[in-house]
Amino acid sequence: MVEGMSSVQPVVSGSTAAPRSPDLTPRDWLEAGQSLLRRGGLRALKLRPLAEELKVSTGSFYHHFRDFDDYQGKLAAYFAEDQVSDLIAALGRATSDPIGRIRLLGQTVRRRGSSRLAVAMRAWAESDPRARHAVERHDELMLDFLASSLTQVGFSRSEAEVRAYGLITLGLSKVHAPHLDMATLFDNLLDIMVTRQ
Repeated sequence: MVEGMSSVQPVVSGSTAAPRSPDLTPRDWLEAGQSLLRRGGLRALKLRPLAEELKVSTGSFYHHFRDFDDYQGKLAAYFAEDQVSDLIAALGRATSDPIGRIRLLGQTVRRRGSSRLAVAMRAWAESDPRARHAVERHDELMLDFLASSLTQVGFSRSEAEVRAYGLITLGLSKVHAPHLDMATLFDNLLDIMVTRQ
Protein backbone atom coordinates (compact mmCIF):
# COMPACT_ATOMS: atom_id res chain seq x y z
CA MET A 1 0.00 0.00 0.00
CA VAL A 2 3.01 2.27 0.23
CA GLU A 3 2.98 2.10 -3.58
CA GLY A 4 -0.41 3.84 -3.61
CA MET A 5 0.55 6.56 -1.15
CA SER A 6 -0.50 9.99 -2.33
CA SER A 7 2.24 12.43 -3.19
CA VAL A 8 2.95 15.31 -0.87
CA GLN A 9 4.87 18.51 -1.39
CA PRO A 10 8.52 18.47 -0.32
CA VAL A 11 9.82 20.56 2.55
CA VAL A 12 11.22 23.80 1.18
CA SER A 13 14.80 24.32 2.32
CA GLY A 14 15.14 27.18 4.78
CA SER A 15 11.42 27.50 5.53
CA THR A 16 10.06 27.11 9.01
CA ALA A 17 7.05 25.05 7.98
CA ALA A 18 6.39 22.95 4.94
CA PRO A 19 3.18 23.50 3.05
CA ARG A 20 0.65 20.85 3.97
CA SER A 21 -0.62 18.92 1.00
CA PRO A 22 -4.40 18.73 0.70
CA ASP A 23 -3.87 15.10 -0.37
CA LEU A 24 -2.21 14.11 2.93
CA THR A 25 -4.48 11.75 4.90
CA PRO A 26 -4.24 9.80 8.16
CA ARG A 27 -3.69 6.73 6.00
CA ASP A 28 -0.55 8.34 4.53
CA TRP A 29 0.82 8.72 8.07
CA LEU A 30 -0.08 5.10 8.87
CA GLU A 31 1.59 3.82 5.70
CA ALA A 32 4.68 5.90 6.49
CA GLY A 33 4.75 4.40 9.99
CA GLN A 34 4.56 0.91 8.56
CA SER A 35 7.41 1.76 6.22
CA LEU A 36 9.54 2.82 9.20
CA LEU A 37 8.57 -0.32 11.12
CA ARG A 38 9.54 -2.50 8.15
CA ARG A 39 12.94 -0.88 7.86
CA GLY A 40 13.92 -0.32 11.49
CA GLY A 41 11.38 -1.81 13.88
CA LEU A 42 9.74 0.06 16.72
CA ARG A 43 12.87 2.07 17.59
CA ALA A 44 12.60 3.75 14.15
CA LEU A 45 9.01 4.85 14.79
CA LYS A 46 9.38 8.49 15.86
CA LEU A 47 7.63 11.69 14.82
CA ARG A 48 10.53 13.42 13.05
CA PRO A 49 11.39 10.42 10.82
CA LEU A 50 7.67 10.06 10.04
CA ALA A 51 7.48 13.67 8.89
CA GLU A 52 10.68 13.25 6.89
CA GLU A 53 9.23 10.14 5.25
CA LEU A 54 6.27 12.23 4.06
CA LYS A 55 8.36 15.37 3.42
CA VAL A 56 6.18 17.55 5.64
CA SER A 57 6.63 19.41 8.92
CA THR A 58 6.04 17.63 12.22
CA GLY A 59 3.24 20.11 12.91
CA SER A 60 1.09 18.63 10.14
CA PHE A 61 0.99 15.38 12.13
CA TYR A 62 -1.35 17.06 14.62
CA HIS A 63 -3.94 17.74 11.94
CA HIS A 64 -4.69 14.01 12.06
CA PHE A 65 -3.68 12.68 15.51
CA ARG A 66 -4.01 14.00 19.08
CA ASP A 67 -0.54 12.85 20.07
CA PHE A 68 1.96 10.08 19.34
CA ASP A 69 0.21 7.62 21.65
CA ASP A 70 -3.03 8.15 19.69
CA TYR A 71 -1.06 7.58 16.47
CA GLN A 72 0.47 4.33 17.73
CA GLY A 73 -2.95 3.01 18.71
CA LYS A 74 -4.31 3.81 15.25
CA LEU A 75 -1.23 2.31 13.61
CA ALA A 76 -1.75 -0.95 15.48
CA ALA A 77 -5.46 -1.01 14.59
CA TYR A 78 -4.66 -0.31 10.94
CA PHE A 79 -2.45 -3.40 10.78
CA ALA A 80 -5.24 -5.50 12.28
CA GLU A 81 -8.38 -4.35 10.55
CA ASP A 82 -8.59 -2.00 7.57
CA GLN A 83 -5.48 -3.17 5.82
CA VAL A 84 -6.25 -6.89 6.13
CA SER A 85 -9.93 -6.47 5.26
CA ASP A 86 -9.05 -4.39 2.18
CA LEU A 87 -6.47 -6.96 1.07
CA ILE A 88 -8.83 -9.92 1.52
CA ALA A 89 -11.58 -8.11 -0.41
CA ALA A 90 -9.14 -7.26 -3.22
CA LEU A 91 -7.98 -10.88 -3.44
CA GLY A 92 -11.59 -12.03 -3.70
CA ARG A 93 -12.22 -9.58 -6.54
CA ALA A 94 -9.03 -10.59 -8.34
CA THR A 95 -9.86 -14.27 -8.77
CA SER A 96 -12.52 -16.79 -7.87
CA ASP A 97 -9.90 -19.58 -7.70
CA PRO A 98 -9.17 -20.22 -3.98
CA ILE A 99 -5.59 -21.38 -4.61
CA GLY A 100 -5.10 -18.46 -7.00
CA ARG A 101 -6.12 -16.12 -4.16
CA ILE A 102 -3.53 -17.69 -1.84
CA ARG A 103 -0.87 -17.50 -4.54
CA LEU A 104 -1.73 -13.83 -5.14
CA LEU A 105 -1.54 -13.19 -1.39
CA GLY A 106 1.98 -14.63 -1.35
CA GLN A 107 3.02 -12.40 -4.25
CA THR A 108 1.51 -9.34 -2.56
CA VAL A 109 3.23 -10.10 0.75
CA ARG A 110 6.60 -10.43 -1.00
CA ARG A 111 6.13 -7.28 -3.09
CA ARG A 112 5.12 -5.13 -0.10
CA GLY A 113 7.65 -6.53 2.36
CA SER A 114 4.75 -7.51 4.61
CA SER A 115 6.76 -10.23 6.35
CA ARG A 116 9.18 -7.63 7.72
CA LEU A 117 6.24 -5.57 8.94
CA ALA A 118 4.65 -8.62 10.61
CA VAL A 119 7.93 -9.43 12.39
CA ALA A 120 8.19 -5.81 13.61
CA MET A 121 4.57 -5.85 14.80
CA ARG A 122 5.18 -9.09 16.73
CA ALA A 123 8.21 -7.56 18.43
CA TRP A 124 6.14 -4.49 19.33
CA ALA A 125 3.39 -6.77 20.66
CA GLU A 126 5.78 -8.00 23.36
CA SER A 127 5.55 -4.61 25.09
CA ASP A 128 2.26 -3.03 24.00
CA PRO A 129 -1.20 -4.58 24.48
CA ARG A 130 -2.57 -2.58 21.52
CA ALA A 131 0.01 -4.17 19.22
CA ARG A 132 -0.61 -7.59 20.79
CA HIS A 133 -4.35 -7.27 20.12
CA ALA A 134 -3.60 -6.09 16.57
CA VAL A 135 -1.36 -9.08 15.86
CA GLU A 136 -3.94 -11.49 17.29
CA ARG A 137 -6.71 -9.95 15.17
CA HIS A 138 -4.50 -9.90 12.05
CA ASP A 139 -3.68 -13.58 12.53
CA GLU A 140 -7.32 -14.46 13.14
CA LEU A 141 -8.39 -12.79 9.89
CA MET A 142 -5.55 -14.24 7.82
CA LEU A 143 -5.95 -17.75 9.23
CA ASP A 144 -9.68 -17.63 8.48
CA PHE A 145 -9.06 -16.38 4.93
CA LEU A 146 -6.50 -19.09 4.21
CA ALA A 147 -8.48 -21.88 5.88
CA SER A 148 -11.68 -20.86 4.09
CA SER A 149 -9.84 -20.88 0.77
CA LEU A 150 -8.42 -24.32 1.48
CA THR A 151 -11.81 -25.78 2.48
CA GLN A 152 -13.08 -24.69 -0.93
CA VAL A 153 -10.67 -27.15 -2.56
CA GLY A 154 -11.78 -30.05 -0.38
CA PHE A 155 -9.84 -29.95 2.89
CA SER A 156 -11.71 -30.38 6.14
CA ARG A 157 -11.71 -27.28 8.35
CA SER A 158 -9.15 -28.82 10.72
CA GLU A 159 -6.84 -29.83 7.84
CA ALA A 160 -7.24 -26.39 6.31
CA GLU A 161 -6.41 -24.61 9.58
CA VAL A 162 -3.18 -26.59 10.03
CA ARG A 163 -2.13 -25.77 6.47
CA ALA A 164 -3.12 -22.11 6.93
CA TYR A 165 -0.94 -21.93 10.05
CA GLY A 166 1.95 -23.43 8.09
CA LEU A 167 1.54 -20.86 5.31
CA ILE A 168 1.55 -17.94 7.74
CA THR A 169 4.61 -19.18 9.60
CA LEU A 170 6.33 -19.70 6.25
CA GLY A 171 5.92 -15.97 5.62
CA LEU A 172 7.46 -15.11 8.99
CA SER A 173 10.49 -17.39 8.84
CA LYS A 174 13.97 -16.14 8.10
CA VAL A 175 15.82 -19.35 7.35
CA HIS A 176 19.15 -18.86 5.60
CA ALA A 177 19.01 -21.10 2.53
CA PRO A 178 20.86 -19.41 -0.34
CA HIS A 179 20.70 -22.56 -2.47
CA LEU A 180 16.89 -22.29 -2.70
CA ASP A 181 15.19 -20.00 -5.19
CA MET A 182 13.30 -17.61 -2.92
CA ALA A 183 11.29 -16.29 -5.87
CA THR A 184 9.59 -19.67 -6.36
CA LEU A 185 9.81 -21.11 -2.84
CA PHE A 186 6.35 -19.95 -1.70
CA ASP A 187 4.66 -21.35 -4.81
CA ASN A 188 6.50 -24.67 -4.47
CA LEU A 189 5.57 -24.98 -0.81
CA LEU A 190 1.99 -23.96 -1.57
CA ASP A 191 1.81 -26.78 -4.13
CA ILE A 192 2.90 -29.21 -1.40
CA MET A 193 0.44 -27.76 1.12
CA VAL A 194 -2.56 -28.04 -1.19
CA THR A 195 -1.82 -31.54 -2.46
CA ARG A 196 -3.99 -34.14 -0.79
CA GLN A 197 -2.20 -37.30 0.36
